[in-house]
Amino acid sequence: MNLNMGAVRNPPRHVTFGAVAFFIIVLFVVFTPRTPHLDVSRLQSSTGSAAPPAAAAAPAGGKTSSKTSSSGSGSAPAAYKSNAEKLYGNDYHGHSSPSDINRVTNDTLGFSKIFVVGLPERSDKRDAIALTSSLTGFHVDWVDGVKGESIPDKAVPFGTDRKKLWESNLGSWRGHMNAIRRIVEDDLESALIMEDDMDWDVRLKPQLERVAQGARALLGSKSNPASPYGDDWDILWLGHCGEVFPELLDENKGKPADDKGIKYMQRKFVIEKDATVPPLDKVTGLIDFKASPEHTRWVHITGAPICTFAYALSQKGARKVLFDLSVDHLNGPFDNSLAWLCRRAVSSVGAPEEKAGDRGLDTKCLSVTPPIFFHHKAKGMMSGDSDIQTVADGAVREKGVTENIVWSARNNIRNMIMGTRMESQYEDISSSKSS
Repeated sequence: MNLNMGAVRNPPRHVTFGAVAFFIIVLFVVFTPRTPHLDVSRLQSSTGSAAPPAAAAAPAGGKTSSKTSSSGSGSAPAAYKSNAEKLYGNDYHGHSSPSDINRVTNDTLGFSKIFVVGLPERSDKRDAIALTSSLTGFHVDWVDGVKGESIPDKAVPFGTDRKKLWESNLGSWRGHMNAIRRIVEDDLESALIMEDDMDWDVRLKPQLERVAQGARALLGSKSNPASPYGDDWDILWLGHCGEVFPELLDENKGKPADDKGIKYMQRKFVIEKDATVPPLDKVTGLIDFKASPEHTRWVHITGAPICTFAYALSQKGARKVLFDLSVDHLNGPFDNSLAWLCRRAVSSVGAPEEKAGDRGLDTKCLSVTPPIFFHHKAKGMMSGDSDIQTVADGAVREKGVTENIVWSARNNIRNMIMGTRMESQYEDISSSKSS
């Protein structure tokens, strides 16, 4: 047998290269970390909803839908997509596009400050706000509420009939005005103001990512705005008892479809399949929720909200409110007066100069419906529900409840502390195990 020993000792070059390449591939496969398989159906069941899709840009006078679109300007917060990340607290930093929207997840929710207005003696409410805000990942500053009896007649604004306005309403007005004045005095770019009995969903930060996308879309925000919510709004109404869309207000019903004002006030950013919206038979408000798919939320031009549970003001918005509800006049309770400012503004868009009046100081107001902040009725004495009105004196509530909130932060304090499964207020929306 004639063996070519040189060939055995020195294999062909292509054989050598092939062996080396195979060896490298084996090392890559063995030592590369594995990415866990993502079971979308399992995650949707765990969070109670499919991942909210991207948001498309809004046409003038039209609706912005949150349906997935290849031309969409935003993307769904990834916290809805993965059960490996907590949906609340300081560790959640957002996954929105453009990325600067993620600033809504900071410890002031994308505003310069968060003020809570409440009477100092209501230590029960302060304890609850301290816990829920800390556990869901933001910091608040307190503004002491005011009792109406402490306000002298000479400090009451022009146009106010003190005899018709309850002293508690007058005190509520002054407490809110003190918070608003802080925005002006401290030259804050913006601030969120809320009342001391507020509740919100544990998933507040992912909610606000979508609200910010909507606010930008509706008012055509420039790129790289100073605020993650855009720079062209004055009032952002995040918590209220309910409101109708502005085109349904009496003064706007008869306007033609091509009216400039109607086109403006019909703008809506629609968030579909929102797991944080209650089912149709539980959601409350003043619009016909059953005319739209279940679990729908809107960011829209403000009509005339009832209640000032939670609202944000920009610097220019705070100046307008301080003038219109204090320095110039005051015609009624604070919430009605603030709503009237927005209503005058939206109803005057496109109106002839002679019919526009003061144009509501051209105040640009946006609302979220259903709201993402709502008044919590705590367990215990029902008389503690309100510092303005006497409520069910002597009656006791066995379990706290909040309308329009699915995973109530107040009702899930224990679960957030213990890291256990979140409790839904509604049986048909499944809860998620926090991580």
